[in-house]
Amino acid sequence: MAAATSRLSPSLARLAQVEAVVGDWMLEFSCYCLCRHFREGRMAEFRRCRDVAQAVINGLSKIATQQKKTVYLCQLLTRIAKGKTLDCHFENDQRISPLESALSIWTLIEREDSKHDKLHEDIRRLIQIQVVAVHMEKGYFKEAAEVLERLFTDLESNKPLRMKLATIIKSKDPYVPFLQNFSYNLLISKIKSYVELFMKDSETNFLIQAATEQVEAKELGATMLQKEPANVNETKEDSNLETNQSFMEEQSITNPSPGDVRKPTVRPHSRQKHRKSSVLQNLNSLQNVDKHADAWACGRKRQRWTYAEDLQLKSGVREFGVGNWAKILVHGEFNNRTSVMLKDRWRTLCRIDQV
Repeated sequence: MAAATSRLSPSLARLAQVEAVVGDWMLEFSCYCLCRHFREGRMAEFRRCRDVAQAVINGLSKIATQQKKTVYLCQLLTRIAKGKTLDCHFENDQRISPLESALSIWTLIEREDSKHDKLHEDIRRLIQIQVVAVHMEKGYFKEAAEVLERLFTDLESNKPLRMKLATIIKSKDPYVPFLQNFSYNLLISKIKSYVELFMKDSETNFLIQAATEQVEAKELGATMLQKEPANVNETKEDSNLETNQSFMEEQSITNPSPGDVRKPTVRPHSRQKHRKSSVLQNLNSLQNVDKHADAWACGRKRQRWTYAEDLQLKSGVREFGVGNWAKILVHGEFNNRTSVMLKDRWRTLCRIDQV
């Protein structure tokens, strides 16, 4: 029993590591989608991704160092989106509004960022102003004064802003020019600018890259599927034209018209050369028939494609690309197939959406 447990332990440890890596990918991907919907103002999609991100965060056994900023950003956007809803609470203290909670999250994000620029300062200032402004818009002037005391516990920190907000609260006018210049919409705009920077850094996420490659492969397959029928028709027309030209040439050689008896268009030595060329072509055709007899015989029998062959074909397309059927045929394990058969099967898989 002990031996069996020791054999299982490494695999369980490896599984835990795999789950941690996948969880990291999912967290980044969920936050990326949340940022994108926030930036584009799609609130229905934003709420859906918010729930997914929250489920992923709840599923983490612990938040790793590299995951902190991602988690904080998800929490920040969730609170900013509810910024004007004072009856929504994210903290145990019911007095704390969503924007006041967002300010504490922004402080954590600033700790994770290596450098602070003007954008960081603007976002902090706008959140502080809007925490007060939202209470005043609702007519909660007493609560606005209490919020101001909590925001600036250190009387010397940003003293000019604190004094300005205190004067505005005493006026009980939520529409003063100062609040209009530092509006909630301006706050959203600044948050979107910060979100775009995060999205650029997240484009290397494995799930995003893998999904992008899959979509591009499907689009390429659909494009090839649309173009191939025209190429096939052109090939058939060219082949028919060549056949008709060859037939007309042979007719002019073997059955000259009465007017051409005295002045034949084909000289004897040219006729002999043509016959030799035809003989050589026939010999080459016979050699090709002998060489590919087995493959053609299987083609006539309409041999069914196996699941393993489909996997080989898909793997070959991923490695060599659509159209490189000869390379895929050489490197894959197919049962008496030709490159044409591979192309036709790929078209079938694209049509039934199995690629």
